[in-house]
Amino acid sequence: MHFVSRGRRYLTPASPVGFLRQIEENNGGMRSYRHIAGRALLVTLALWALAMIIPDFYRVYQPLGSFGFYANNDGLITDVQGPFLAQADSPAFQAGLRAGDRLDLEQMRCIPINTLRCASAMAAFGGFRLVSNQRRAELVLAAASDRPGREVNIVAQQRPSSGWVRAVLLLDQIASMLVILAAAWLVWTRPGIMTWGFFLYVIWFNPGQSAQYYALLQHYPVALLAQNLAGAIAQGVGLIGFIWFALRAPTDVTTPRWRPVERSLPIVAVLLVLILGLSYANLLGYPTETVTRVGVASGLIVAVVGFAILLARRSELPPQDYQRLRWVIWGCVIGLPALVFADAGSTTTLLDFLWPNYSPPEQLWGLLYLVNGVLCLLVTEALRKPYVVKVSIPLRRVTILGLLLSLPILFLHEGIDHVREGLTEKVALPAWAWIGLAALILFLVSRLHDTAVHYLDWFFNRPVARAGRHLGDAVLVSKSYGEIEAQLVHGVHDALRLASASIFRERDDVFQRTAADHAWDNATQILDPNDPLLRSAHAHQPYDVAPAAATRTDLPDGLMRPILAVPVGDRLRCLGLALYGPHATGNALSHEERSMLAELADKAASAFMQINDDQLRRRIATLERELATAAAEISTISQRSSMPFRTAIETDR
Repeated sequence: MHFVSRGRRYLTPASPVGFLRQIEENNGGMRSYRHIAGRALLVTLALWALAMIIPDFYRVYQPLGSFGFYANNDGLITDVQGPFLAQADSPAFQAGLRAGDRLDLEQMRCIPINTLRCASAMAAFGGFRLVSNQRRAELVLAAASDRPGREVNIVAQQRPSSGWVRAVLLLDQIASMLVILAAAWLVWTRPGIMTWGFFLYVIWFNPGQSAQYYALLQHYPVALLAQNLAGAIAQGVGLIGFIWFALRAPTDVTTPRWRPVERSLPIVAVLLVLILGLSYANLLGYPTETVTRVGVASGLIVAVVGFAILLARRSELPPQDYQRLRWVIWGCVIGLPALVFADAGSTTTLLDFLWPNYSPPEQLWGLLYLVNGVLCLLVTEALRKPYVVKVSIPLRRVTILGLLLSLPILFLHEGIDHVREGLTEKVALPAWAWIGLAALILFLVSRLHDTAVHYLDWFFNRPVARAGRHLGDAVLVSKSYGEIEAQLVHGVHDALRLASASIFRERDDVFQRTAADHAWDNATQILDPNDPLLRSAHAHQPYDVAPAAATRTDLPDGLMRPILAVPVGDRLRCLGLALYGPHATGNALSHEERSMLAELADKAASAFMQINDDQLRRRIATLERELATAAAEISTISQRSSMPFRTAIETDR
């Protein structure tokens, strides 16, 4: 059967191309939409994270109040002193609360939500919740064997605050802001599952404190409940984000071995959010201390699993990425235990067996949260740079800083208030004077830190200094270009154990490769002096080689790719350019190694110029001898040619 179609629009040969172009344009539009939506979500989450911690800067100036008791998520009161120096100063103790009392969860249910009793319940359960000064709480105590149930009204009093507490708080807040902004910057510049996972983790698990933020929300119970639930979601997603980060760091690539784990993460995230959200079921009258402990334990499990994944992935990475992964691993070794310990101690009674009848000071948890910032610092550096120096270098400096801060603080934290009181009795100092004194102390500590780091780096970098002196002496006594180039290439390569090394020397207005190791066998022989790679060479300072520049100029790739260019010459002329790769282990060149190579290049430039001068002198001497010889020959010829003329004159006479 033959069908005839009337008015049908037949496809021309160009139609498939146009159709595919339309699909490509639609895909490009979708990618652009996702890109814009992703950045909008990033900005929104970053602002939310900052909004939780920025208000606490006000606490440095004006401390919050406290009801002066601790109740776990089952409503059991375990402490009636709180942050006050003496139990008798606690508003809770003055109101008749005692350790062992229990809040009546049924009577304090958040039904309805927008009530003072509901706000009091959200402020009381699960930790030393700080509140606004003169904030009133309406509590209902459950009946006990020796006393009936009763209603208690407590008015919060300003908690005592020392310089030690405020200093820790200030450090926590500054560190948390830097951590959040750094993580957001990583997502902005390198969007991917890896950076998003780390950012989602940092939103909730950062060194910052948010007591002032929650104190403000306590005036609006609905908003506070919404924040608590949003926090449970953020915490669960952040924990899974850390696992996602561990599976992909530092290259944002996962192997088939780990893809089943990745596919299971959304389900695990939902389970974690449910567990963490159930911890707020005490607002409906159900005890949730066990659930809260499970939630905290889940954080510990996630930390252990993430750390185990990082260890297992070490063998999957090339040397340069392995060194970056080591930064992440060491950050986890330092930061994760501190975070888990601080969470367990500040939100549950899980660690009460370590200190019976005693509540650790608030600043202890603040210091532990601050230690967690080391994880974020090391991770940010590992993701930001394609090559990193040995992880022992930043760990050494962080250790020095920690010792310089902890030793004086441990010595002064009990006596600083007595010192201040004694000075105030003798000299009336305004508030800004104490701020200036604190700034002076921080300046002195920073100077002491810089001095200690300088001498410690000098101690650990003695082999580098020794190699620099040996190579420099060899360069200065070299008698040819080849000997100098051998020291700059093979000498440096062997002394620092580099993956690659070469030198390009200026000849006939181009830079020709005159010496290199085997990694350069198939690489370029000539560099164009007008190439952007050489623009910085005339600044007479070592500079980094961008990956794009290395690819454009056909330099070695992979581990052998040069990462540092060291000009050989002076400010008027570049005689050559030495290119060095990372260490064979994948580590970048340290600051001391870069300084040593710069000094070696200066000596090489002097040696090159000395050889040029010697060659020029020898050439001048040769030319002078040739000129003298030619002048003598010319004189002899002149004398011989003039003899017949003289003979003829004598004959005429």
